[in-house]
Amino acid sequence: MVMDINEIMSIIPHRQPFLLIDRVEELVEGKSITAIKNVSYNEPFFAGHFPNEPVMPGVLIVEAMAQAGAVAILSMEQFRGQTGYFGGIKNVKFKRKVVPGDTLRLVLEIDKLKRNIGIGHGTAYVGDEVAASIDQFMFIIG
Repeated sequence: MVMDINEIMSIIPHRQPFLLIDRVEELVEGKSITAIKNVSYNEPFFAGHFPNEPVMPGVLIVEAMAQAGAVAILSMEQFRGQTGYFGGIKNVKFKRKVVPGDTLRLVLEIDKLKRNIGIGHGTAYVGDEVAASIDQFMFIIG
């Protein structure tokens, strides 16, 4: 299943300037997702991070991954209209800078889903290079 930004906004509550995914390339509801964030020099965070060397903050890469994971779960009929919250993150690693002009590909898998709690893992890529990875994230749907 492919989604554009309007379909994404119908599933998660995030809006600009904090919506950090532009489209979904592949989705298996409740199981996996591949989403895209086109990183533009016009992103508001680049004004201060860092003015002479713009770098996407690592916490925003993690947030983009979380938003993609939320789409994977909240697209399921039983969770429509709800919100996904972080419950925990383990072993986040940053391997490369993400800069204006990069296309961030977010690949996440949901490993376990029980009632309103889920666990998964994911990787953010620029091209074939790993930009960041999360060994385990936990979320709560409320």
